[in-house]
Amino acid sequence: IRRGYNCEDHFYEYDTIRHSWEVLAVLLKSSICEDILIDVGMPVMHKNVTYNCRVAFLNRRILLIRPKMQMCDNSIYREGRWFSPWRKIRTVEDYFLPRQIAQITGQTVVPIGDAVIATRDTCIGFEICEELWHPDSNHIPASLDGVEIISNASGSMFEIRKAYEVVDLVKTASAKAGGCYMYSDFFGCDGGRMFFMGFSSITVNGAMLARAKQFSLREVEVTTATFDLEVIRSYRNGIRSRTHSSASSPAYPRVKIDFALTSDGEICDLMSSRIDTSHVTDEYSLTTSPEILYFRPEEEISMAPACWLWDYLRRSCQGGFFLPLSGGVDSSSVACIVYSMCRMIVEEVKTGDPQVLADVRKIVGDCDYVPTDPKQLCNTLLVTCYMGTENSSAQTKARASQLASQIGSYHLSIVIDTAITAVLGIFQQVAKMTPKFRVHGGSPRENLALQNVQARMRMVVAYLFAQLMLWVRGRPGGLLVLGSSNVDEALRGYFTKYDCSSADINPIGGISKEDLKRFLVWFGERHGLSAIKQILEATPTAELEPLKGGQLVQADEVDMGMTYKELAVYGRLRKLECSGPFSMFCQLVPRWSHCSPQEVADKVKHFWRCYAINRHKMTILTPACHLETYSPDDNRADHRQFLYNHTWKWQFDAIDEQVKKINEDDRGRGKREGPKIPTKPQSSYGAVSTPLKTNKLPRLDCD
Repeated sequence: IRRGYNCEDHFYEYDTIRHSWEVLAVLLKSSICEDILIDVGMPVMHKNVTYNCRVAFLNRRILLIRPKMQMCDNSIYREGRWFSPWRKIRTVEDYFLPRQIAQITGQTVVPIGDAVIATRDTCIGFEICEELWHPDSNHIPASLDGVEIISNASGSMFEIRKAYEVVDLVKTASAKAGGCYMYSDFFGCDGGRMFFMGFSSITVNGAMLARAKQFSLREVEVTTATFDLEVIRSYRNGIRSRTHSSASSPAYPRVKIDFALTSDGEICDLMSSRIDTSHVTDEYSLTTSPEILYFRPEEEISMAPACWLWDYLRRSCQGGFFLPLSGGVDSSSVACIVYSMCRMIVEEVKTGDPQVLADVRKIVGDCDYVPTDPKQLCNTLLVTCYMGTENSSAQTKARASQLASQIGSYHLSIVIDTAITAVLGIFQQVAKMTPKFRVHGGSPRENLALQNVQARMRMVVAYLFAQLMLWVRGRPGGLLVLGSSNVDEALRGYFTKYDCSSADINPIGGISKEDLKRFLVWFGERHGLSAIKQILEATPTAELEPLKGGQLVQADEVDMGMTYKELAVYGRLRKLECSGPFSMFCQLVPRWSHCSPQEVADKVKHFWRCYAINRHKMTILTPACHLETYSPDDNRADHRQFLYNHTWKWQFDAIDEQVKKINEDDRGRGKREGPKIPTKPQSSYGAVSTPLKTNKLPRLDCD
């Protein structure tokens, strides 16, 4: 059992610690906790220092308070901001219990520190989350001292493709050290941007015996397994180098209890009392290792943000979602994720989950409602709206309408030119001037201002409709506005401040454009949505400039001066490989052999100029579900200043000097022969783009 992992700065408040003890008191007194050794997580203050702790108790007695020894401060975690690591290895101290707990347990003092619990038949140790990832993991010395069962209560956030890493770590831990590794992960939305993956499992000697669902709408899921402790002892004794190390390993303090985990009855008694028989295949009732199945990234995208949206919706007490649906890849992806959420809800209700059914009834305001069809549920929970202008095309309107029809959303098609004209009229009345688009002879700033007023008006209209559409439909409450900007556009700054990217929450703000396209291909084929094929084949465009003969003159990649594939490369190099302008140039010269060094330099400079000019936009971006390591989210994933010198003079001078040296070397050799130091190609950086024909850079959108 885990505490609320995202309390964040509330951990500074002693109220959080006090209320945690109050919850523990309820658990200690509960009859359902009798004869079960229970391990719960909570903050504990000891000698005026707050620790992230596991509290183990049995039959109304606290056995051990085990503080976390390694803090997680990488990626989007900030554990060291609120907690201190326990540095006293294999040492325990006395902890004086609060009076309300002492009255229940009859104890005044309990041990706190790095210790293990010894039962009559085995020994149980602990790791907490980051300690499994740490190079000096606790399970190794603990196993050498005879600990046979490791309990790890984790708060590991979900990221696309991360499941492989977690399974490998758990299997390797139990295979290398021998023993049973019980890995329990928090799952769902805990009130913030993270979605926890819920990949709980039980592994013995490298074989995973049981595993919880990775994606579920259930609040509680129990994972059980039955195994023979003698298998662990035989496995360890067979590794002779391990036994030699174990013979001289230092001992952990042991908390001894008169309790046994093994059965003292006959085999027939064990068979009659077993709980989970899903993997039982022989007369000894031992759990066998099932096949480990992984979801492909497209499936993960369809389910992880869907679960996150469901948790947010039911806890926000709103009546559904409002989505501006443009008929493009991004907003269509969000619509499909909401439809995926509806499918998951219907499936959970069919399995008889009472909590999901109760939540749905509360959201729709009908105590007798039973969802049986995903499309019908989507019509109830999702309002989509195509907000057209005189610059919109009939094709995008048709694509939005077709997709809405296929997923079942309550769809509107409106025209917002009246509102735009009214706003421009205010300016014209004051300035006595009329701004024009560039196709009509207007300057770049006139053109940009006219685009931005359209984009921002869509946000105003979206919130108006979100507040009143349930009133129109005869239901109480309002709707959450969904955003649909992706990682690449955020990194490049290719969006307008306070346009439709500004919303209540954004399920795709942590996903790249290329991943979204692959997701839509899979989702359309999986669920028979023919509209998606047309959406993917269309040229990405904001449709904020006038059409020419009914045809588009504005394309996203032309406007940006770079392709989405290139943006994905820049994003990974900048975040994952910590590359600045010069390092990025050095990385890309050998990888982009289809471009000359000068062309690579121009591309890199253009990206960093755009990044610097538009970095301020990240400070107001809608909260998005964290799904990828390369996220540029300003909140926790990517802490950087938002005021830059966009000329990057020192860095760009270094790039120019390097280009000069490469060209001189090439002339000396007669031709370019590639990098002097071979670089292993990486498929994730295989961007294909047309080299810039000129050093003249496209316009930079500053607003």
